[in-house]
Amino acid sequence: MSENLAGPDLSGVPLRDLVREMLVRLGEDPARQGLLRTPERVEKSLTWLTRGHGMGVREVLGDALFDEDHHNMVIVKDIEMYSMCEHHMLPFFGKVHVAYIPNGRIVGLSKVPRIVEVFARRLQVQERLTSQIADALTDVLEPQGVGVIIEAYHLCMMMRGVEKQNSKTITSSMKGVFLDDIRTRDEFLRLISINGIVS
Repeated sequence: MSENLAGPDLSGVPLRDLVREMLVRLGEDPARQGLLRTPERVEKSLTWLTRGHGMGVREVLGDALFDEDHHNMVIVKDIEMYSMCEHHMLPFFGKVHVAYIPNGRIVGLSKVPRIVEVFARRLQVQERLTSQIADALTDVLEPQGVGVIIEAYHLCMMMRGVEKQNSKTITSSMKGVFLDDIRTRDEFLRLISINGIVS
């Protein structure tokens, strides 16, 4: 008999009731004063933290794409990023550095962090997050190239498992000239390393 990997159908059960049951299974008393509103708070928190599942890149960009005869590197660095590890549902957080070389089209600078948010506010792994940001910029801008680097701390490593509090994970995704031209890639790495941002 095959095992049902999806588990029982709980689609009709409110999330707050599932959180209440989780508290019971963890040995807690959801009726005690400090936990009375915890199921409701957790429901709201998780809905907010994973809101990227309902967001799209085109939606957040709006009309912030502009035709511009600019062909030099554009970098937005030190973008704060907060996400949730899909393996343990614990946070990972850090900084995202994004660069692209336009090919006749640029995007409003404030929209780059918004693109990061679309993908960070989902259950994620850092490797996929890095690629999704690079792919999205490549898709909407059709630039000469895109480079994305993420450096992050993972609470699933810091609070549990190996418990290594000072470990940092760095991932990259290079496309177009950032992948094919070592001078372009080196320029990107040098510029985001100013003040020891990437060490």
